[in-house]
Amino acid sequence: DAETIQVKINGVDVFRPGTGEIASEGPDGIALWMIDTDYNEESFFVRHAYFLGANDPYKALKTTLKAEIDKEAWDTLNSDTSRPFPRPKTGRIAVKVINHLGDEVMKVFAV
Repeated sequence: DAETIQVKINGVDVFRPGTGEIASEGPDGIALWMIDTDYNEESFFVRHAYFLGANDPYKALKTTLKAEIDKEAWDTLNSDTSRPFPRPKTGRIAVKVINHLGDEVMKVFAV
């Protein structure tokens, strides 16, 4: 509905200063993407976080945490589409993407 928003991530473009080229990657090239659902243009607050990637991030997270993770809960975080959230009062959201090399890109969107 008009009062809620969902974000779908299609990929990430990262500038490579060594070559002067822009590298484009699809969702498999993204390790983590986050949304500040009410961005104030001063600080980025992670309000949603999602994990993607070609390698099995669920297995990697279980290994890193040395714990079992609820599969249904994980499935809501392993997505290229966010959970719905209310339209922000600021009229802006920020999306931050980190690829597997640790490159970080942030973009602000008016909504």
